[in-house]
Amino acid sequence: MVIEKTIAHQRILSLLDEGSFVETGALIGSRTADPASDGMGDGVVTGYGTIDGALVFIYAQDPSFEGGSVGEMHARKISALYHKALDMGAPVIALIDTAGVRLTEENESLFSFGRILAHQANISGVVPQLALVMGPCGGGMAVSARMADFVLMEEEHGRLYYNSPNAITGSFEAKLDTSSAVYHTATTGNCDFAGTQDEIFRTARQLISILPHNNEEDYSEIVCTDDLNRAVAGIEKLETKDMLAELADNGIVVEPGADHLKSMRTAFIRLNGRTVGVIANSVDQLCNKGSSKASRFIRFCDAFGIPLLTLVNARRLRGDEAVEQQLGFALSGLVGAYCGAAVPKVTVITGCAYGTAGLVMNSRSLGADLVYAWKDAKLGAMDEGILEDLTGSTRTGINDTLHNARRGYIDDIIDPAETRQRVAAAFEMLYSKSVAALPRRHSTV
Repeated sequence: MVIEKTIAHQRILSLLDEGSFVETGALIGSRTADPASDGMGDGVVTGYGTIDGALVFIYAQDPSFEGGSVGEMHARKISALYHKALDMGAPVIALIDTAGVRLTEENESLFSFGRILAHQANISGVVPQLALVMGPCGGGMAVSARMADFVLMEEEHGRLYYNSPNAITGSFEAKLDTSSAVYHTATTGNCDFAGTQDEIFRTARQLISILPHNNEEDYSEIVCTDDLNRAVAGIEKLETKDMLAELADNGIVVEPGADHLKSMRTAFIRLNGRTVGVIANSVDQLCNKGSSKASRFIRFCDAFGIPLLTLVNARRLRGDEAVEQQLGFALSGLVGAYCGAAVPKVTVITGCAYGTAGLVMNSRSLGADLVYAWKDAKLGAMDEGILEDLTGSTRTGINDTLHNARRGYIDDIIDPAETRQRVAAAFEMLYSKSVAALPRRHSTV
C-alpha cells in the first residue's frame, strides 16, 4: 500500500543515508480515527535505516495528524522501536514535533506514553539516544527528550519546555522565552546543539559516526590518517577549544554543550582513529554547574567504554553564595563519576591543580591511570605564596612538577608540544584495561 509522504518522512529521508530507510508500522492507525481517513500511522513514522552505513532506529512525529500528539497506538509504535533497537544494539534517534499527550484518548494515551519513558530508562547506557527537537516538545515529551544522551534543537521552530513560558510565575514568553533553543543552549544546558535543520542533522550524523553503537561493540574506530607523532607547538597559548582541535586527529572535535558553561569543555575527539572523551576546564575556577556537566559526560563515556582525557587548570573553587549552595552535590558527583569510571583515564595538568579543585579533576588519588604535567604546571594544596602567609613557613618548590614527580603524584613532565603523541601512546597502552566491578548495585554519589 502506498503511504503519503509527510513532513515526518521528509525529515527522516533528509537525515539518513539515501535509500536506506525502511518504515515499520505504517498501517497502524489510531483506535478512534476513521480507517478511511488519513490517520494511518497515528501521527508518527517509525523505522530503521543507516548513517554512514551504521544501523539506526528512528521515529519522527507527524504534526499534520492531530498535532503529532501521542496517542495509545502512537506510543506503542515508539515502544516497539525501542524494543528492536535493544535487540539489535543500535542507536535510537527521535525527531520530536508534538502537541503532547492526546487528551481525547485520556488515560490510554498517558500510560502508554509512560511506557516510552520506561523503555528509554531501560536502554540508557546500552545504546546511544539522540533527541532532535523539530517543533513543540513540552511536558512529558520534554522529559523524554532530556532522557536522551544528546538533545539537538532546530533553532527557529524547536520549543522545549516542562511548563509553558506563560505558565511560569513572574515570567511570560515575551519577557523570557524559556522554551527557546537559545535559552536551553546558553542557560539551562538542556540542549547540546542548536541550529538550522541542516546543521543539526549534520551534527547528529557526526555523533552517530563518532560514538560506539552500543555498550558491548565499538564499530566507530577508523583508520587514522593523521600523524601520531605530530607536534602541537604553541598549544599552551591557545584557548581550550582550539587546544582540543590541535590534539585531535585531523582537528575534528564534536562538542556537546559548547555554548553552555564554556568554563568546562566536554567533547569527543579521535586519537589514532579511536574515540576519546575530553573534559577540560578552560578557566581556573571550578563551579557547581561545570562539575555537573562534566559528571554527566563522564558517566556517558564510561557506559559506552570511551576512554577519558582530562586537561586540568584548576586554581580554586568559585566562591559565591549561589555556587556554594550546590557545590557539595556537584563536586561529590564529579568524584563519584571519575572513581566509578572503569575506562582508561589519562590526565594532563596544563596549568594549576590546586587544592580540592585540582584533586577532583581526575587526580592520581581518584584513580587516573597516567598523569602528565606540562613543564611549567603547578600542583599542590595551594599557591606557595598563600601557603607561606597562612603557615609562616617557606617551602620553595613544593608545587613544582619535579617535586611532585618525585613523590609519584605525576608520571612524567612533558613539553606541551608533545602532548598529542604522549597521550595517544598512553591510550594505546591502556587499550586492553580491565577493571573488576565492586560487589554492589551502584554508587549513590
